Amino acid sequence: MTIRHPRLAQRLLSGAVLACFVFGELVFGFTAIADERSGIRLLEDMQSVFVALAERVKPAVVNIALLPAAGKLGEPQRDRNPNNPGTGSGVIVDRDGLIVTNNHVVGDAQDVEVRLSDKSKFIGRVIGRDPDTDLALVKITPSGSLPTVSFGDSSTVRVGQWVMAVGNPFSLDRTVTLGIVSGLERDAVRLSRYEAFIQTDASINPGNSGGPLFNIHGDVIGINTAIINYAQGIGFAIPSNMTQHVIGQLRAHGKVFRGWLGVGIQDLTPALATQFGVTQQDGVLINDIFEHTPAARAGLKPGDIIATVEGRRVETPAGVSRVVAGFMPGATMTLEIIRNGTRHTITLEVVERKEHPVAAATPTPSPPAPPRETKLGLTVQDLTPELANTFKLKKDHKGVLVATVEPGSAAQDQGLRNGDLITEINRQPVLSADAFTSAIAQAHTGESLLLRVIRETRAFYAVLSPKDK
Repeated sequence: MTIRHPRLAQRLLSGAVLACFVFGELVFGFTAIADERSGIRLLEDMQSVFVALAERVKPAVVNIALLPAAGKLGEPQRDRNPNNPGTGSGVIVDRDGLIVTNNHVVGDAQDVEVRLSDKSKFIGRVIGRDPDTDLALVKITPSGSLPTVSFGDSSTVRVGQWVMAVGNPFSLDRTVTLGIVSGLERDAVRLSRYEAFIQTDASINPGNSGGPLFNIHGDVIGINTAIINYAQGIGFAIPSNMTQHVIGQLRAHGKVFRGWLGVGIQDLTPALATQFGVTQQDGVLINDIFEHTPAARAGLKPGDIIATVEGRRVETPAGVSRVVAGFMPGATMTLEIIRNGTRHTITLEVVERKEHPVAAATPTPSPPAPPRETKLGLTVQDLTPELANTFKLKKDHKGVLVATVEPGSAAQDQGLRNGDLITEINRQPVLSADAFTSAIAQAHTGESLLLRVIRETRAFYAVLSPKDK
């Protein structure tokens, strides 16, 4: 139909636009209402998952406390402070009464008080502890079966996934907090010897220690162990795979057997990487080889760089230590190392890690030479038996001793201190103060020098740049 009257056409067009606008508003309104209802249903579904999860796992979480110095189990303990060390959490992992917790929760105690979700109390016997991972295993003897939870596979955990922490912070039994995984394999927290923590923002407070960290399926993926006091939303849990390995040995042997290579290792800093002709991500630097160990027998040397262990790349000393410790003594291990820019494959048999006390050298009186000043901001002197004994060095060590370190110098910047023994400069041995000062004098301003240093029983590399005097 053709409309010839202009005003009529304009009115009809305006009406059509208004009708479309009204219809659109109605459609938008219905859509918004539908979207809101759909969103609420989605939130309710999520909420139901978390509510059901909490109800299912809470009965397996227990409160652990040190026994009172006097009195019997069950008597009022008026001096019990929920913030005291030794008050924490645990999780039942076996119907016969095996409970996993933190070593720092049980401390040196042989027996602890265990309170279940139904308020019943037991005396638990500590049947194994491992300070190196901060794990402990407690056994109670129940009259019937107990509620338990299962371990999940922590190797499948991903940053961003939902987690639930359950514990007894400040004696508030079975407190549930929700969050996400914030980070993985945190190994520089310096809370234990072997670290690969799961970091989470699920609220963890004093008393949560030893409690479980769950995934949304109700599997334990970690044992909560620590918080950073000055930070909020930063907590750490021991991964479930490490936990299972440790408690399996504690259950079978009452202790943990760990593999050992017999090497000293350190991070590859950018300066060290440049000196060794590699990148910072190429591996971990070996700074010492201990005598009569697998590393010594396999021909490893200071200055070698461990690139892989069993084909797995390693980039931190903690990572190397953790992987090696996971091998049982007697197992065979393959390393890929970088030596002078060339890659080599080394196969060796690990041994059990043991603490090796170092005997002090017997001093023989002799007058020390006067210190020699250098452009590195330190003075050095020849090593004598008395000085070796004073600074807990082995009598067969060779090198020059750091006598003083100038404040604000390159030496102080690299952490050198009085009593350090410098054994090498630029991969060449130095046997006297004269030889050392001569080598330093020949260095140009700005030229970096690679030093190998021994401090008591440990060795490390440092890079220094001489300054004009």
